[in-house]
Amino acid sequence: MPRQLSVQVESFPIAGTFTISRGSKTEAVVVTCTITDAQVAGRGECVPYARYGESIESVCAQIRTVQDAIEHGADRNELERLLPGGAARNAVDNALWDLEAKLARQPAWELAGLPAPSHLETAYTLSLGTAEAMAGQAREHNHRPLLKIKLGAGGDVERMEAVRQAAPQSKLIVDANEGWSAIDIEANLAVARRFSVTLVEQPLPANQDDLLSRIDHPVPICADESVHGLEDLDRLATLYDAVNIKLDKTGGLTSGLKLRREAEKRGLRIMVGCMVGTSLGMAPAVLLAQGAEWVDLDGPLLLARDREPGLSYKGSLVSPPPPALWG
Repeated sequence: MPRQLSVQVESFPIAGTFTISRGSKTEAVVVTCTITDAQVAGRGECVPYARYGESIESVCAQIRTVQDAIEHGADRNELERLLPGGAARNAVDNALWDLEAKLARQPAWELAGLPAPSHLETAYTLSLGTAEAMAGQAREHNHRPLLKIKLGAGGDVERMEAVRQAAPQSKLIVDANEGWSAIDIEANLAVARRFSVTLVEQPLPANQDDLLSRIDHPVPICADESVHGLEDLDRLATLYDAVNIKLDKTGGLTSGLKLRREAEKRGLRIMVGCMVGTSLGMAPAVLLAQGAEWVDLDGPLLLARDREPGLSYKGSLVSPPPPALWG
């Protein structure tokens, strides 16, 4: 049987509501790419993101533009030329990794020339809400060693204070999702330092990055929406202290590994993050995140229902993916 590629849209309910500065959602809608060859199937998952001009429909259409090439044997290196970085390429690239691993009967980490993966400590994300609501979330999860708090609206100072009081022992990451401005960034960074925040993600809109060269960084500042691929690094290395690498931005594990290597060469510290998706979407990122300074692969923890089998989470520790899931 010749190689075949198929695309499926799936929905997984979120436990409650997930809110950031750009809006709320109650389900994770993902696009799954499956590539079969000799009765062996490889899968990859992506989360289309409207912030980057993506939709479920556009991503499915993008994947179908490479269907013929993939079915005629195009590999991951060819895929990088056929599709731009983004969600569509992420799903196809990771399906190819999974297929290669299964056909070779070797784990994906070995094919990638990486050390054997171990468990990782992931952040747990607190959804944006009132200071009181976020304090309630923090109290519920104050046993976790690392909390990531979504900010980016009026009242962020009060939110940081409330979370810190509710989780005095947890390390904190602040994610403003481009929600701060030239008016409040310096004051907010000073408050973040006062409450021992370990990292601030993407405080400013991506087109206002240059302001970061003119202000102090009392807390390390991490690029997220501003960094997608290698082409961004030369400019960002003088503005940011760290980069958040997400496979849905880079376009899969192949390009994610390249981005990490180049970012490290420029002295940037590494965070590996995710969109809200299932264990299938997190699995290749677990390989990418080995040894990263900050890991945020909590997508499945935010769901009411995950895939079976999924990643194994014990508290905030996530284990490498089992072969039946991916890789």
